[in-house]
Amino acid sequence: MRISELEGRKVAIWGYGREGRSALAALRWRLPSQPITVFCSHDEAEPLREMQDPALRIETAVNADALAAHEVVIKSPGISPYTSPAADAALAGVRYIGASGLWFAEPPTGKRIAVTGTKGKSTTTAMVAHLLRAAGKRTALAGNIGLPLLELIDVQPPPDVWAIELSSYQTAEAQNVDVAVVLNLFPEHLDWHGSEARYYEDKLALVTRGAPRLAVLNAADPHLVELDVPPATRVLWFNHADGWHLRDSVVHRGERAVLDTRSLPLPGRHNRLNLCAALAAIEALGLDAAALAPAIASFRPLPHRLQSLGTRQGIESVNDSISTTPHASIAALDCFRGRRVAILVGGYDRGLDWGIFAERLAAEPVTAVITMGQNGPRVHEKLKPLSLGDRFILAEAGDMDEAVKLGLQALGQNGVLLLSPGAPSFPRYKDYVERGRHFAKVAGFDPEQISAIPGLGVA
Repeated sequence: MRISELEGRKVAIWGYGREGRSALAALRWRLPSQPITVFCSHDEAEPLREMQDPALRIETAVNADALAAHEVVIKSPGISPYTSPAADAALAGVRYIGASGLWFAEPPTGKRIAVTGTKGKSTTTAMVAHLLRAAGKRTALAGNIGLPLLELIDVQPPPDVWAIELSSYQTAEAQNVDVAVVLNLFPEHLDWHGSEARYYEDKLALVTRGAPRLAVLNAADPHLVELDVPPATRVLWFNHADGWHLRDSVVHRGERAVLDTRSLPLPGRHNRLNLCAALAAIEALGLDAAALAPAIASFRPLPHRLQSLGTRQGIESVNDSISTTPHASIAALDCFRGRRVAILVGGYDRGLDWGIFAERLAAEPVTAVITMGQNGPRVHEKLKPLSLGDRFILAEAGDMDEAVKLGLQALGQNGVLLLSPGAPSFPRYKDYVERGRHFAKVAGFDPEQISAIPGLGVA
């Protein structure tokens, strides 16, 4: 549905975070007199009232009946359509769309590369944008990475290429995509999607429903290998001997050795595999990816993703606050093999199985595991049998301050203090950024210096 099709309809915006704000701004730019209802929190209502917009109605209470009074509701990504009151209003005929969906429905103004996956999508999208810019392409870096697409809807001159990160909340709305990249699939956001099967279905909608011209898929992921790809979509596999893949530390294109990654600013093997995906996406656009590959040497890693904050009194503090699954925490540990590590885990409890994390510790113990957050007690009980016999220190913390203190005590004067929670940040924190900033502050570093995402926007 295009923005112009909303004219004269009963329209509401549900949620007034950054995506909601971008939706209201875009509607006001294109449809200045359109009546709009905004469902928001009490704190968000005051700045809306200050706009003194006579065609704007502000509601701080939301239920199925209130939603059903509208034909179209522009819903914030974090609101699940599968639970009440959203599901109830849908039965009454309400149509939901996201801010990203509005953007995708507009006529394309350049090639579109959309990237998703349970892990690595932000870094991969940023690498795609970095390499495209090295090729002289005017490129937009936007989406779930931190800049809503609607904020760039009328940017002039339009980009040659859009590098777009999409979460599982947004993938079903993508259309007119030239290259769709899917990195991997692990269970996540089950509270939003309702089941593991629906999470995979929604995530893969980028390919199955979006029908991109070309799909870049991970040949090592069984879910992707078995994917029923639309007939009109051509597949380019990475992590496969015939395509872009990694052999030890060297990136190959088929049998051709292209780039040694040992000196690159890409911590962990998973990030080097993400580079393979980015190069495959560049190749899918018809560019010489092998010639562009060395440009990744000037790539700046994203904050809150295995971000080294520095070393104090022999302890390196690493902020991996973006980690929201046990699989992500395991990938973080893999980056520090051979070093003494105290890992801080725990956060919002989505009911994920921490068995795979326990298996990793059974095979390769660390110096210490500090549990915290809502699921901290459950994770602690899971790991308790493994810690017997002093295989590693296992401790519980009530908050971040205590967790950092316990981690530093366990390490003494040597090692890595690693925040890789394997769980979402709420309700203690607004988001993973706030959690990472708090960790930095408690560990003795300036939180103001760690959060800017390089390259957002158009360049």
